[in-house]
Amino acid sequence: MRKIELLAPAKDLATGIVAVNCGADAVYIGAERFGARDGAGNSVEDIRRLADYAHRYYARIYVTINTILRDNELPEALRLANRLYEVGVDALIVQDMGLLELPLPPIPLIASTQMHNSTPEKVRFLEQVGFQRVILARELSMEQIREIRSQTSVELEVFVHGALCVSYSGRCYLSYAIGGRSGNRGQCAQPCRRQYQLRDSHDQNVTDFCHLLSLKDLNRSAFLHAMLEAGVTSFKIEGRLKDAAYVANIVGFYRQRLDALLDGESLARSSSGKSRFNFTPNPHKTFNRGYTSYGMGDNEDSPAAIYTPKSLGERIGVVREIGENHFALAKPHDLASGDGICFFDDEHHLCGSTVNVVRNDRVYPDKVQFLKKGTAIYRNLDHRFVKQLTGNPAERFIEVAVTISETVEGFKVTIRDEDDNQAEYELPAQKAMAQKETESLSTIRRQLAKLGNTPFICEKIVIALPKPYFLPVSILNQLRRGAAEKLLGMRESNRPRLRGRILQNNVPYPQTVLDFSENVMNEKAQDFYRRHGAVCKEPAESGLNMEGRRVMTTSYCVKKELGLCGIPKAKSRFSEPFYLVDEDGRRLYLEFNCQTCEMAVYFGRPGRT
Repeated sequence: MRKIELLAPAKDLATGIVAVNCGADAVYIGAERFGARDGAGNSVEDIRRLADYAHRYYARIYVTINTILRDNELPEALRLANRLYEVGVDALIVQDMGLLELPLPPIPLIASTQMHNSTPEKVRFLEQVGFQRVILARELSMEQIREIRSQTSVELEVFVHGALCVSYSGRCYLSYAIGGRSGNRGQCAQPCRRQYQLRDSHDQNVTDFCHLLSLKDLNRSAFLHAMLEAGVTSFKIEGRLKDAAYVANIVGFYRQRLDALLDGESLARSSSGKSRFNFTPNPHKTFNRGYTSYGMGDNEDSPAAIYTPKSLGERIGVVREIGENHFALAKPHDLASGDGICFFDDEHHLCGSTVNVVRNDRVYPDKVQFLKKGTAIYRNLDHRFVKQLTGNPAERFIEVAVTISETVEGFKVTIRDEDDNQAEYELPAQKAMAQKETESLSTIRRQLAKLGNTPFICEKIVIALPKPYFLPVSILNQLRRGAAEKLLGMRESNRPRLRGRILQNNVPYPQTVLDFSENVMNEKAQDFYRRHGAVCKEPAESGLNMEGRRVMTTSYCVKKELGLCGIPKAKSRFSEPFYLVDEDGRRLYLEFNCQTCEMAVYFGRPGRT
């Protein structure tokens, strides 16, 4: 049976607990330092508390140490790895190969997508040096995933939802080039979400300022079955900076979609329990820039969100009528007081307002300026939905069967859980016959089913008593509590655990000469690559002059987005090379590889370094 994992993000302890309650099989979270989201760090103590909570359900906790590291940071990173291992973390997500040269504890390692894991050769190498899982590049097609699976046996993790970096992960240096804030050090300033103007070689404007490098959010929920068939083990949701409401909604949505595909025989979830939701998950109702499967589907819409990097939410309808202080939509809707709405004006600027009141089909917002007939209205804040997500959006329970039976000196309660863990608890007690048999049986059932303050829910009660005994409530409560407490201990003792092992070998690295884009920042990383037959000619982001260097490679193409792809030069109004200009006058030159459908972005004119 293949165990399939739904992997959720958490910015902190509280969000991690919400993710577990909503059905996550695993949660990834940042530690105090060295995570690729600099603003999402957590204390080791909080991570321990999250691990303790998750482990009750056999869910796992992975911690990110996935920045590249300076030489003087390696000792602290090693101490952190040891502390995380001691508090029960299940795996580390890493990018820097220098860590593999350190005496790490026997904790499994997961190869971060920041390592640019996009070919069978790279993934096979990572497997051969001891990684237990590889997080694949977001840009891979289904066929590329299948090809990697056919040549490797390591676990494969794939992003299915969340924000998209326009560049190949780990290969973006634009933030570093502009202001010294390195994405590979967890400090990305998100220059891809800024506005740019596209110009041609004659300095002619191809577009006005818009968000030419900003992508929609990923949503591959329609491709879960195909990815299961392709051999994916873990389905990952992006969002370590997102709030608990977002995590609850998206985890709940994918939990329900995945559960419908897992038959419990050939495919099963990797953790225990079932979640009961106090809301209906809907990915359009929390933060999104519009959705794309990013290459998974045939003839899909553009992946770009060039008019705004902000959340649109869900499309509600089109304006039919405009009044002095209201509007009406062409079709029925459920907009309500307190909802946030947005729309684009004639200049493609995003405008927003708040709904004050709705009367019949008329909506009265704060303002109707720039609205006109035919305008598409989006709801980017569903007031009622968000309220459902606050507090306790879901509860998670492990199903158990409870049996009460007689012993020589008293009674015994046995609890068996869905993972076949079993615990027994006995108490000596007087055996008095029940005067009211029906009432006595009802009391036994009621008291044994009271498993509150535990992760268990009673799905079956067996009263295996040879006679209609009367049992006091106090005895029943002691028997139930004692058996439940022992079962918790039994679950922890039997919890599946993984051990990691780095393989110190000399398997050849797929490349022999490495430049700054391989992100080698410390001597230990150089030692690693040297042992595997590769020489680093240029260190990463160590005071490099980025002028004229490639700072981004993307499978998204500006020419294709603007309909300029495939136009013969003689018929084109514009001449290459194209370049982007930001609002501060910086120029980013574009280079197109039409054979691979890739675009390279250079900081300034190429080759000027």
